[in-house]
Amino acid sequence: MPLPRRCEGAQGQAKRKLSAPTGETGARPRVSASVPSMRGAVKAALAVTLAWSALGLLANGAVGKAGSGATAKAAGGQAFVRVNQVGYPATAPKRAYLMSTKSETGEAFTVRSGEGTAVFTGTVGASQGRWSKSFEYVYALDFNAVQAPGTYTVSVEGRTPASSPAFAIASAQALYERPLANTLSFYENERDGPEYIPSALRTAPAHLNDEHAMTYATPAVNDEGEFKGELESLGETIDAAGGWWDAGDYLKFVQTTSYAVDLMEIGVRDFPAQMGAASARSNFTEEARFGVEWLLRMWNDDTRTLYYQVGIGEGNANTIGDHDIWRLPQEDDAYGGENPLYRFIRHRPVFRAGPPGSPVSPNLAGRDAAAFAECFQVFHLTRPELAGRCLLSAEHIFELANTDPRGNLLTTIPFDFYPETEWRDDLELGATELAIALSSASGDDASSELPAGLPHTQALYYLEDAAHWAGEYLAHNPEGGEGLNLYDVSGLADFELVRALRAAGEESGLAVGEAQLIAGLGEKLQAAEEQSRSEPFGFGFPWSEADTASHGDGLSVMASEYDYLAGASSPEGEPPYEASAARWLGNVLGANAWGSSFIVGDGSTFPDCLQHQVANIVGSLNGSPPVLAGAVVEGPSGETSKGKLPGMRACPVEGGNAFARFNSAKAKYKDNVQTYTNTEPAIDLTASSMLAFSWQMASPGPLRGEPALTPALASRPFVPPL
Repeated sequence: MPLPRRCEGAQGQAKRKLSAPTGETGARPRVSASVPSMRGAVKAALAVTLAWSALGLLANGAVGKAGSGATAKAAGGQAFVRVNQVGYPATAPKRAYLMSTKSETGEAFTVRSGEGTAVFTGTVGASQGRWSKSFEYVYALDFNAVQAPGTYTVSVEGRTPASSPAFAIASAQALYERPLANTLSFYENERDGPEYIPSALRTAPAHLNDEHAMTYATPAVNDEGEFKGELESLGETIDAAGGWWDAGDYLKFVQTTSYAVDLMEIGVRDFPAQMGAASARSNFTEEARFGVEWLLRMWNDDTRTLYYQVGIGEGNANTIGDHDIWRLPQEDDAYGGENPLYRFIRHRPVFRAGPPGSPVSPNLAGRDAAAFAECFQVFHLTRPELAGRCLLSAEHIFELANTDPRGNLLTTIPFDFYPETEWRDDLELGATELAIALSSASGDDASSELPAGLPHTQALYYLEDAAHWAGEYLAHNPEGGEGLNLYDVSGLADFELVRALRAAGEESGLAVGEAQLIAGLGEKLQAAEEQSRSEPFGFGFPWSEADTASHGDGLSVMASEYDYLAGASSPEGEPPYEASAARWLGNVLGANAWGSSFIVGDGSTFPDCLQHQVANIVGSLNGSPPVLAGAVVEGPSGETSKGKLPGMRACPVEGGNAFARFNSAKAKYKDNVQTYTNTEPAIDLTASSMLAFSWQMASPGPLRGEPALTPALASRPFVPPL
């Protein structure tokens, strides 16, 4: 999979404006911005006490820039022990990795408590394979028997000794409560408009001029997003205030926002004790409301008109775009005074998808319909007026989906920022959530809770549509497609559709049935397992491709979904993908070659130098707060880009790449503000992490009418991991 473009970042800007070297290979420039994290000397002091607040210990700290844990050079050798730095649930599988320049087979490894007491001893087995030319040996160190809550390290003695950073063993609730709260904090810090939330990073609202933003036709642009001449004004203003910034820039997109809202609302609905009103630390309900209300502003239900983007990334000789300058967001409303060069910074354009009532690109129609339908599911009892608006909008925009799209789907300006090609999964998700919404009304007369004027009031209508699009997706993706991420939501849509079918109690006559959907989900997981077996850290997605961290979180979610749907149907009576779900999430949280978590604030070593303007300008560069906690970054990829703009604070201050020695021939990681391909966070990259954490903590609550998992339901065809 080629590296897709995000919002073109400083590297693209530098290439055009500053003639700086970029290191680009036709890859995805996101918006530049930098955010150092909580590591450095402060983390070194805290690493020994790594554990979450539920254990009464500190949650972050770090040990050294180049991956955490004690390292050793012995007779020219080097070794490192990599762990899930957030920790391990007490009763779950536990695996660390020993990465060494020399053979360690037959050596002893020891798990020690925080007091230094040896609680478990094992023997290093055969190597899992070679990571790089330097590190030819990687070993799996399993210690499932250690279950007592506490803080631990894993150490290896022998010819090349090494020790891990400290990590916690506790209940999943205790371990993942803080990371989930960090995720909520990330979205709160990404808020635009008057409903901003004051924090150490945010001191003022931004882009209040969006409340009366002028609308424009979509311009013709080149691959970099540059347009010629002037934008074509449509003569109408809309209220486009609110919403989240997409990434490290200040653009706002329906495509990425709808994806984040889809996952967030499902989390609020299914995990009330983790993400809903029953959560003491991470109630996402208001954040979901904030996100969906911006989507409603971008959809005029009266005229059936979709607007899909606020702001322009690249300008031209006559105008400056969002990606051409480095600044705090609250500066934009008056940026440049009366200088016309900055007119689209002060008064940001809003782009219309098409004339009123025209067909809507099916990816956006499906995702918006899902977000609006889930809004009804979440809010129909507590905010009935909002819920009614949402459900009407969901049905109306779904009706306008263009089911025979030609050329590129509509995503962003330019398309290369987010080059999505699959859309049938989006329509499957939209139709499924509409079916669930129509079934979720409670009371003796459920129809009384539905808004007047709905084109369809029967769930079966949308179940038929959902099954149709699920079948079309399977037919067009015979190899299974991708795991859950911005570009493919089938891993979520199939899960939701199976549950909707079970709640309806019948599936006769539909294009696909429950068994096919579960098998399709299993095929994706089998492909991830095959990938896991091809690399020594057992990651289910190639480290050299784009959005590695987000893909790992998405695979963890899918593995948990499969186990929920199939039940304990493996020959051993255990959830077949439980270990994989934990392992893939653990890979993202530090059990990887670099020894870094790729989620800010989660674990003992994580990115200090995010490409994110607010965090770079206001945040810490040395590991101490404030940081953009909860932000999921791109992670390792096939390249490390560079390029800078005036005002960008250098990070790391001393330059260099402390992680370079851990890079392989194909997979590279650099913690640097200029390296958008590794360190830029985004709302879509972060979205699957909240579900991954929640799944580790609990099973989802049932949908209305969904039966509890019974032996009959659990006896589905078992699709074993490879």
